[in-house]
Amino acid sequence: MRMRKKKNGEARLRNCAAVLSGLPEAPRQNGAEDFGYVAPVWLEIGCGKGNFACTVAERHPEVCLYALERVGDVLLLAAERAMARRAERPRDNLRFLQERAENLPMHFAPGSLDAIYLNFSDPWPKKGYAKRRLTHRRYLCMYFTLLRENGCLYVKTDNSGFFDFTLEELTAIGLHPEWQTRDLHGTEEAAGNVMTEYEAHFVAQGMQICALRVRRPVGYTPPRIPVGEEWAVLGAVKFRKDQDAVSDRATGTPD
Repeated sequence: MRMRKKKNGEARLRNCAAVLSGLPEAPRQNGAEDFGYVAPVWLEIGCGKGNFACTVAERHPEVCLYALERVGDVLLLAAERAMARRAERPRDNLRFLQERAENLPMHFAPGSLDAIYLNFSDPWPKKGYAKRRLTHRRYLCMYFTLLRENGCLYVKTDNSGFFDFTLEELTAIGLHPEWQTRDLHGTEEAAGNVMTEYEAHFVAQGMQICALRVRRPVGYTPPRIPVGEEWAVLGAVKFRKDQDAVSDRATGTPD
């Protein structure tokens, strides 16, 4: 189900300019351009309605947090939430980007990120859609190029098939989680966990959440990804027409 078009969306988004950022002239080396200071840079890919981003920014004033969302009407809800909660952030440390994950190298320089969060990404369950999954090796190689050494990728999902796929893709590029679980809320890690809208919905239904953390080892270089029929991760981006298909998870977040 597609999200209904938001009334006066453009005007409402302009009112959120204080928490929005765009494409820089050159990929960001740090957060100084947007925040005026240098601090560890964290990125959430697919921020939905923004609860995770807002809460993390409030709990961690020591970091610069970027939250990426490609669907404009979803981004609007996240930005309005962030504006409403500005007073709860000890520091101005949150910016939203409307962008596709494929274009991240245009926004961030190699080695510029300290953490990347993938929370309940669309599992794209059909076999033919594997390359659309945000943990396909093409994306993983991009993430671990943008992450600094010892930087971490965090993944949470309710979909065990997607979790298995992620583990396989990590192995394919020579990486392994330093921590993983198929029942996040049954572990000690749950105490510091920030729930997304999806996660709260799933947990209320008694569903188990899979999670993992992968660190970029010192000296690790991701494999080179050749220019294929769809797009080159670290080069010019080329989309196939069917890349514009919007799935349910991309647009239908829980209320």
